[in-house]
Amino acid sequence: MNTATTITSTPFAEDVLEGLSAKEKHLSSKYFYDDNGSRIFMQIMKMAEYYPTGCEFEILSQQSDKILQQLPFARQEFNIVEFGCGDGMKTRHLLGTFMAKGANFTYIPIDISQEAIDTLEKNVRAVLPDIDMQPQTGDYFEILNGLAQNSKPNLFLFLGGNIGNYRHEDAVNLLKKFNAGMHKGDMLLMGMDLKKNPRTIQKAYDDPHGITKAFNMNLLKRINDELDADIKLDQFDFYCDYNPKSGEVNSYLVSLKKQHFHSTVLNTTFYFEKDEMIWTELSQKYNPDDIKQLATETGLTVAHNFMDCRHYFTDSLWVK
Repeated sequence: MNTATTITSTPFAEDVLEGLSAKEKHLSSKYFYDDNGSRIFMQIMKMAEYYPTGCEFEILSQQSDKILQQLPFARQEFNIVEFGCGDGMKTRHLLGTFMAKGANFTYIPIDISQEAIDTLEKNVRAVLPDIDMQPQTGDYFEILNGLAQNSKPNLFLFLGGNIGNYRHEDAVNLLKKFNAGMHKGDMLLMGMDLKKNPRTIQKAYDDPHGITKAFNMNLLKRINDELDADIKLDQFDFYCDYNPKSGEVNSYLVSLKKQHFHSTVLNTTFYFEKDEMIWTELSQKYNPDDIKQLATETGLTVAHNFMDCRHYFTDSLWVK
């Protein structure tokens, strides 16, 4: 591999250079979500095989009143603070139920994307025009530090199973940071995908339609487009593996031949052996004992696990 001393210093460029220069090549799953990747993920969420979105939608549509009943501060003024809020289509069911039950809260959605915040605000206000909403764009923890000065209790939301994309040590570190910004008695409602029939999980992450493959291949297309590379996309394939004992789904791109490609922006040539893999994503699955252990490690306590009717997914409510 030939590397120039200076490269275009975007986070994407730096991470691609680091990841594809490593002995075990890897690309961060956070780069899945450019405009094209986001459109492909919308297709994934509509697949019959991809159950997590529908399961969490069911929980928030049918059990939001029970979630409210579990909040010791439900009759006080409180904040609902959502990390990585996305488009708000699921959350608005919880918010609508809370409002219908007379809860007095301020909704504070946080996302790094202003576009996501704008879309969420439009979606939520269309259904709940009277909601007290104070959207914030930026880093979770900078905003969390500001909220720590506020005396109102908080319900934090981290939905969608996003915690499963973090390796255990990284998940613990992230949740410890959440804990550090919480008051005593604050609560965290977190989406977590559950261990289940391995075939059900395998189909969800390696679908017969090739949509998940396209989602992963889009990372290579991004490298071509944004880093002026000459990757031959048909010389890579997608592979995903679920280990039911560890609960890990790992996704990879696989080089179909000994090959190399060059990035003009990085001024670097990357070399691949036949069958060499690029790791792209972890999606961790949990059981109730795993959830309890993770909470304990981060200084929090599980108050209740809200599950869908098939027990495929949980929105797990933790308390500080």
